[in-house]
Amino acid sequence: MTEDSFDFTLESKCGQSWARAGLLSTPHGKVPTPVFSPVGTQATVKTMSPRELEQLGVSLVVVNTYHLYLRPGPEVVAQLGGLHSFMGWDAPILTDSGGFQVFSMKHLCSVDDDGATFRSHVDGSEHRLTPEKSISVQEQLGADIIVALDVCPPYPSDHEHNRVALDRTHRWAERCLEAHTRKDQMMLGVVQGGTFADLRAESARHLVSLDFPGYAIGGLSVGEPKALMHDMLDVTIPLLPEEKPRHLLGVGSPEDLFEGVARGIDIFDCALPTRVARNGTFFTREGRLNIRNARYRDDPAPVVEGCLCYTCRNFSRAYLRHLVVGKEILGMRLATVHNLHFMLSLMREMREAIGEDRFPLLKEQFLATYQVADYQAGKRDRQAWLGKLGASQGVSND
Repeated sequence: MTEDSFDFTLESKCGQSWARAGLLSTPHGKVPTPVFSPVGTQATVKTMSPRELEQLGVSLVVVNTYHLYLRPGPEVVAQLGGLHSFMGWDAPILTDSGGFQVFSMKHLCSVDDDGATFRSHVDGSEHRLTPEKSISVQEQLGADIIVALDVCPPYPSDHEHNRVALDRTHRWAERCLEAHTRKDQMMLGVVQGGTFADLRAESARHLVSLDFPGYAIGGLSVGEPKALMHDMLDVTIPLLPEEKPRHLLGVGSPEDLFEGVARGIDIFDCALPTRVARNGTFFTREGRLNIRNARYRDDPAPVVEGCLCYTCRNFSRAYLRHLVVGKEILGMRLATVHNLHFMLSLMREMREAIGEDRFPLLKEQFLATYQVADYQAGKRDRQAWLGKLGASQGVSND
């Protein structure tokens, strides 16, 4: 398979917004866009089998380079035929660069112009991550789409800190392109710049000049207000080539999907739907439903009336609450099935609405009834989550 195996075709655009629908072709199949990709940190979407993902209509899975580098190791994966064979998934796969996890572990990591030195959260061993190393590992893993190594600054951080990170990101992007040898993989360059419009614009222009096959936007949804994230997308996206795919890294709440699609994003990935499912939280069109709430103890209704997912067609809120409160694995599985079905159905609705030139109306109708999770509460939850992971000396997407 060669680079000719990749193609991105725009099929329709909505005249009243930047929303667009397309088709991304890869060596392992086609991905209709806009698309939401579940995260399979350790070559598995938690609680789901590949067959179940296929039945749900998942067309792309994101897998984590950092975790697979440490365990079982890229050599093992390569020896067993690459990720598709290793995890029993014959559809498209995207691997991230591993940088986000490394840079998130401040107490275990030091960064310089050449790369990052970090200690494994598994056994404390020391490792070195450079642009060349990241690409080498991703080539061994064998995903269809890979990501250039970038520096993701924390929020908040000042202009100078982001300037240093941006310069490194740009130099590393050039080194990633030079190191990349596999023609059956598409590489995405990552736009950074924090929450500074001038740096975002500079980054977009520089990466476009390097002529990557596609572009990712990183460093957002890391604690900044939603409006600020939207402002950065408004600055960045018009500077990216219309004929190439755009991926918004690590963003995936329902309201963010609408805002991203409205601005021309094609690909989203996030562990949020699967992570909150394991805590008994279900997505609905009115907002999040916490099945642990005592009022659901004897509720015979499904989570969502009319929902066609396996969970809603077969089980009551009372039974689901019983499973979740009892910490039964089936409860986590059924919640994950529902949340992934919800997200994938939402993306199909968006794609259809774009083709019929009514996406703004769909967005308006959805956001009119959907109760967005409280920003400050979400921020506290994220900080608590990262703190818990930091305490165990490891950071995961999932």
